[in-house]
Amino acid sequence: MISLTRTTLRGPVARGVALALTLALTLGVLAGCGAADDPAAEAPAEGAFPVTVTDDAGRSVTIAAKPERIVSLAPANTEIVAALGALDRLVGVTTYCDYPPEVAELPKMGDFVGPNMEAIAAAEPDLVLVTTGIQVEAIGQLEALGASVVAIDPQTLDALLVSIDTIGAAIGEPEAAAGITDSMEIQIHDIAEQVEGAPVRCFLEIAQDPLFTVGSGTLLNELIEYAGGENVVTEPGYVPYSVEQLVQADPDVYLATLGSMNSPSDITGRPGYGNISAVAAGRVYLLDDNLVSRPGPRVVDGIRQIAEALHPDVFGQ
Repeated sequence: MISLTRTTLRGPVARGVALALTLALTLGVLAGCGAADDPAAEAPAEGAFPVTVTDDAGRSVTIAAKPERIVSLAPANTEIVAALGALDRLVGVTTYCDYPPEVAELPKMGDFVGPNMEAIAAAEPDLVLVTTGIQVEAIGQLEALGASVVAIDPQTLDALLVSIDTIGAAIGEPEAAAGITDSMEIQIHDIAEQVEGAPVRCFLEIAQDPLFTVGSGTLLNELIEYAGGENVVTEPGYVPYSVEQLVQADPDVYLATLGSMNSPSDITGRPGYGNISAVAAGRVYLLDDNLVSRPGPRVVDGIRQIAEALHPDVFGQ
């Protein structure tokens, strides 16, 4: 079990630093504005604009006014906006966005890999939430439409909490964001406290053909640790794996994200898998991929799902 005092969860001190930085950016301290030098200057009201945020592409983005027309080009961002109470301001999402169920009725702006620029332009957004990677290439085109563009792509739990705060600031809902992240931290700590003790050695399958797993430095690995698990994979990032490596690592629990396979019986029937302790003991579990792989508020449910698989005695499974 990792120590909560040295992990990515921020706590009140780090939250204070983050809020202070946001305030400094808003007041223009980093730009050398004179008003920020006045100790008597009043802080802006919650949700006041303009507001400046730093996104996950390392860009400083100033949003002039409260966005009323928001396009989200990543399912996780869509979930965050909805959780912040701004579902009614979403005017476009991707074909992969499926939660909450109401987003099914929203106009589709293409898929995750290929945003439909014509559809986005027709939606007339004043804010577009993208991710990094391939979507970074579209930022210039999106800004040319007259929209502010913020890239969100957290790789750790701490970064996820910051991302929720960032989106909250960008759409004028900082108090709602603080409420969500505070609740998440409390729930994550609660789960971690329940599973204190010797961590359970496990393996997590994220793709089947070829077999891929996750190692250190990934959000999924961090979720495993908070759920009271010890990942048998120590290599960093997303890792190709073999049956021989699995047998040698010999995890006590085998986890697999739903979508990477058809059923647990598929795993138990694979050649050579019967030599793995987890398979021999029947400790093979499916995880909801949207809960554990999508960096949004529901990762808490993902941690709980992993914890229930690793510690059925604690959670009465």
